[in-house]
Parts: sequence; C-alpha cells; structure tokens
Amino acid sequence: MTAGCISLCAFPALAGNNVWTPLNNGLYGGVITTIVIHPTNPNILYTGTLGGGVFKSTDGGANWTAFNTGMTNAGVQSLAINPSSPDTIYAGANGGVLKTTDGGATWMFVNTGLTNYYVHNLAIEPSAPNTIYAGTFGGVFKTIDGGVNWTAVNTGLTNTDVRSLAINPSSPTNVYAGTMGGGVFKTTDGGTNWTAVNNGLTSTNVVSVVINPSSPTTIYAGTWGGGVFRSTDGGTSWTAVNTGLTNTSVQSLAINPSSPNTVYAGTYSGVFRTTDGGANWTAVG
Repeated sequence: MTAGCISLCAFPALAGNNVWTPLNNGLYGGVITTIVIHPTNPNILYTGTLGGGVFKSTDGGANWTAFNTGMTNAGVQSLAINPSSPDTIYAGANGGVLKTTDGGATWMFVNTGLTNYYVHNLAIEPSAPNTIYAGTFGGVFKTIDGGVNWTAVNTGLTNTDVRSLAINPSSPTNVYAGTMGGGVFKTTDGGTNWTAVNNGLTSTNVVSVVINPSSPTTIYAGTWGGGVFRSTDGGTSWTAVNTGLTNTSVQSLAINPSSPNTVYAGTYSGVFRTTDGGANWTAVG
C-alpha cells in the first residue's frame, strides 16, 4: 500500500494475504485518493492523486505512467470506469468532472450544469452507464447522457457535503449518499427525493458507503471516528460492527465481489479485514 493512500481498490486483488508490496514506480503527486481496475483486464489500473493527476498501469501496478493531457486540475478525488466501454473513464476533481474516451490518453471537462466543482465521488449505474451521479460539496448531481449535462438532485438532502455514493446494482434507482455530518441519505427514485436513514448510526461523518453485490440490502458505512456500521435492511437500521477495529477513523471500504462477507477497511493505522461480514476485524497491513 502506498504511503499516503486513503483509498482501497474496487476489489482487493492487490492486497494479497497480509503481505503488501510497494507498487510505486513512476508514481508521484502525493496522496493517492482512488484506484480503479479495468473490468475485464485486471492488469490495467488507474489511480488518482491530489497533486499529480491520473496515472495508468498496464502491468498490474508494476509501472505507472501519467495520463493527464487536458487535465488542467491535477487534484483528482475519484475515478469511475464505464463497465461496458472501459476506455471511457470519469474523474472527479477539484475543478469538476473530466472524461476520457481513449483510456486516459486525453481528458476534457464535462461540467455543464454542475454548479459545485469540488467532486468527491462518482457512481455509474451499471446497467445504464450514461447515468452517473456526482457527490460534491454542493450535494448530488446527475447526468443521463454521459456527462454532457448535469442536474442537481438534492430534494430532501439536508446535508450537501457528499463524500460517498453507492448504487444498488439490482435496483439502480436506489442510491445511498454518505455525508460529512448528516449521515446516510437514500433515494428510491434515482435522486428525485432523498431521505435520511440514520437509525442506529451514532457517527454521522460517513465517508464511505459500499453495498454487498449479492445481497444489496446489506450495506456498510465507514465513518470518521465511529468505525464501521452495517445495515441488513437497506439502510432502515444500522449496527456498529467494530470488534477488532482498533482505529475507528475509516477512510474507505471495499468488498470482495467473489466473497462479499470479506470487507476491507482503510484507516490511517493501516488496513483491516473482516471475513464474516463485519463481526470481527483483523489488521492486515
């Protein structure tokens, strides 16, 4: 794991079994904020940094090359790959949303309708990948045309500092937003209306939300200072699941898609893993 990394991969293929190997050759730019993996070729990875923009590896992380043509703002907060057209990638940055259609070779801003340009998080609807949600300091924005136009979708979202978004893969109009100070919000109509779903959530600084892909009513929320919470009823109620988690300032969460009871939590004290859906955590790095 790179020093300063505050994000975990979309799945923990690089984590190994308690053994971490530095994969930094060619990387620069300070804090790594996000890592995404090509959906059909796991040797292709993209990483976003706060100071160096986007980097790409075609050899599983052994070597990295900066891919920043057209990216005038290097402060990248998030990356999202179109699952059906993986050369199309979106970057959430300090200057809005950027898009590439050539695997990162060139980027352009796609900010029409976006009134807040500090983009923390991006979430693509898997079955309709031109539908994308952007979480910003100014709430949630939605595009249905691959970023050509954005519309604010914030009715009921009483806290607009959105740090994380997660789409239910089997019911994609159900979207969850983790906010800093307002807890978790849920929409069941694709962002038209939001409702706070915080029963049992004792920490409302939610920086990461992930959904079990095989049981999408099971959701995990990573919080700053309160550890990890789990819901098994689609967000109606939450329970803290922190046994063994010695650092409760969670920066990121990642679920193993082939074994979804295995969840990784990234903290400033390293990485923790559970293999029983959060009942017990063990430090793995």
